[in-house]
Amino acid sequence: MKKNLVILTGAGISAESGFSTFRDSGGLWEQYNVEDVATPEGYNRNPQLVTDFYNIRRKQLIDAKPNRGHEIIAELESQFNVTVITQNVDNLHEVAGSSHVIHLHGELMKVTSSFSPNDPRYIRTLKPEEWEVKIGDTAADGSQLRPFIVWFGEAVPKIEEAITYVEKADIFLIIGTSLNVYPAAGLLNYAPADIPVYLIDPKEVHIPSYRKVYVIQKVASEGMEEFKKLMEE
Repeated sequence: MKKNLVILTGAGISAESGFSTFRDSGGLWEQYNVEDVATPEGYNRNPQLVTDFYNIRRKQLIDAKPNRGHEIIAELESQFNVTVITQNVDNLHEVAGSSHVIHLHGELMKVTSSFSPNDPRYIRTLKPEEWEVKIGDTAADGSQLRPFIVWFGEAVPKIEEAITYVEKADIFLIIGTSLNVYPAAGLLNYAPADIPVYLIDPKEVHIPSYRKVYVIQKVASEGMEEFKKLMEE
């Protein structure tokens, strides 16, 4: 019987694919304030700016490719029941072949209603050629299409689902996250006390827990190669 491997991923898993986040230095994100492009208030103030911003991000994502870290996670499905819980809004886990991915913060290639963003009736996946959303493009309820992204200050609808998988984990792996963003950072507290916990990150990460964590201080692709070998021993 396969063990349950639950993997929490953050920006670090996609860094080698050239996909940056707010916390990376350099790149697109430093040209904008988080409050302007990743909050409901920013969207209400200037929907054109926010729409344009996510159009640029979407166009970048279309050209991005999964790296070896993503690929190894997908390959581990042959050994484990793998659940990926990601803070990332890219679809690189799915492109690499992962079959069970929980997106805590939404998905960049999806759009939804400005009135009811979490209503499944209004969530739509864009084809690559549909990456550009314009002001005036509407959801089925007549409201302006907005990105299907959980912005700062909004509830995280998938967190309860994520917790149920962490609670049943036999192995918990954390990759490329600062463990500063809640509620995702709190998932470690739901992992059973007697299971092994691994963390892969090239930087030193402050772990908000007293439990023992096996740290692999490498970039995601190299760290995943090491983790894979450990799982084969």
